[in-house]
Amino acid sequence: MLADLEAVRMSPERARRALYAAAFLRATATGLVGVELALFLTRVGLDLSLVGVVLGTGLAGAAAAALLSTVFADRFGRRRTLGVLAMLGAGGAAAAALSSSAAALLAAAFFGMLNGMGRDRGASLIVEQAILPSTTTASERTQVLARYNVLQDAGHALGALAAALPSLLQGVAGDAAIAHRATMLLAAALMLAQLACYALLDESVENERSNRQLPMTPATRRTLARLCALFAIDSLAGGLLLTSLLSYFFFERFSAPQSAIAALFFGARVLNAVSHFGAAWLAKRIGLVNTMVFTHIPSSVLLMTVAFAPSFPIAALLFLLREGLVEMDVPTRQSYVLAVVEPEERTRASGITNLVRLAAWAVAPTFAGMIMNGTSLMTPLLLGASMKIAYDLALWRAFRRLPAPEERAAAAENRGGNVQAR
Repeated sequence: MLADLEAVRMSPERARRALYAAAFLRATATGLVGVELALFLTRVGLDLSLVGVVLGTGLAGAAAAALLSTVFADRFGRRRTLGVLAMLGAGGAAAAALSSSAAALLAAAFFGMLNGMGRDRGASLIVEQAILPSTTTASERTQVLARYNVLQDAGHALGALAAALPSLLQGVAGDAAIAHRATMLLAAALMLAQLACYALLDESVENERSNRQLPMTPATRRTLARLCALFAIDSLAGGLLLTSLLSYFFFERFSAPQSAIAALFFGARVLNAVSHFGAAWLAKRIGLVNTMVFTHIPSSVLLMTVAFAPSFPIAALLFLLREGLVEMDVPTRQSYVLAVVEPEERTRASGITNLVRLAAWAVAPTFAGMIMNGTSLMTPLLLGASMKIAYDLALWRAFRRLPAPEERAAAAENRGGNVQAR
């Protein structure tokens, strides 16, 4: 009987379900904060330039947490790291909800890793991604990561929809600031609820080689260096296009009500979620790199058209079409990075690539806020989309001849079968 219980406790499926649930809760909080944060900050008296600084500070905190997790998570313990990150995130959202001064909001943003992106790309994701491949086979890795991202985007969608709460609560509270603060406290509660999921994990999720971490192989270092250089470009572009800033764009450009913006981002996240299944299906047929590139370029072109849309309904339609494509590179990118390194290098590979992305995201919002405040609301959209297209073309040129190991094995098997047939 005890042996049976231990087998259940150590089941990879059990660990995977716990990580899925935690990711869903965190993504719901992130989706809520992404739509709400810039509107909340302007409501409590910050001008748009300072809003950009707060958003960048939150992402800088996320980058610092990513760095620490990359270096120390395997030695400190993956479960313990995830628990600490959940508590910091909850504390930061709660502190922001109760703060009014710029200094307090900056501190809450940094230590709470407040994420104005509207998408979860933080330190917890790094650790969870390092664990997930060990719960499945190489052939199912992309599918497992696709499901993980689907649940994240389902959370992002629910959180974006919950960002309509200030409009509803204002009628009850009679004060817009109180309604916005209550919404931020809800995000804090969702972050804290992750602890219940992490409590279900056991020793099987830890890195058995954490006590004797070996240097990365030269091949891994070369591959990661090239990937990181490209990811930095993509993320600088993404930092100009944070959900908080896009939500402000729709609010200012078209005078769209917050409830309509919340509904728009709910629809966007639903499309993101559906697209991940398409990404896994497509990657099996044309490869991970091709899927990343040939779905991402059209999404950037669609974003450019949003900048010139004459009305909110047309802009919303173009934006939704863009969102149906833009996230197809996420599970494929994650799967590719984890495939081209050794299993014991996965925490560091996931951490390094995500750290580079977070650092670039942290730099861009300050400039985006200044550009929107002093130049044009549409300029960050056009600049960000152009940079993303350049990134995609460079990625395809650099990595089209370096498929994932399972893709090379499948290609070799097909060549062998063709030779035998002849």
